[in-house]
Amino acid sequence: MTKSEALLKIKNFQKALNRLEEGVAEAKNELDKDGVIHRFEFSVELLWKALRAVLLYQGIECFSPRNCVKEAFKAKIIGDDEIILDMLEDRNISSHVYNEEKSEALFERIKNIYLEYLKNLNLKV
Repeated sequence: MTKSEALLKIKNFQKALNRLEEGVAEAKNELDKDGVIHRFEFSVELLWKALRAVLLYQGIECFSPRNCVKEAFKAKIIGDDEIILDMLEDRNISSHVYNEEKSEALFERIKNIYLEYLKNLNLKV
C-alpha cells in the first residue's frame, strides 16, 4: 500500500462522513432517516477500509473489519476500538434486518453518538 493510496482511502471516508453529517442535519421523516442509516452503513464500510489502508502502509495486515479495528487500536491509529466495534455491529444488523423501532434507535445513536465520534477521528498516514 502506497501513501497516496492510503490517503485516498481516508479522503473517501471523509467524503462519506460529510454526506452522513448532511443527512443527519436534514432528516425530517422516516425516508430521510432511512437514507441516513444507509449513509452510515457506507461510512462505516469506508472507515474500516481506510483503517486497513493505513495499517497496510505501516506494514500491519488485517483481514476483517473487526480485526482491522483491533489492530488500529493497538497501533494507536484510533483511541477507542469499542465504539467502532459497536458501529460495525449496528451496520451489520441494519443491513440484514428491518425493524422500525430498531431503525429509530440506530438513527438516534448515529445522530447523538457515532457522528460526533467519527467527526473527531483524525486519521493520518
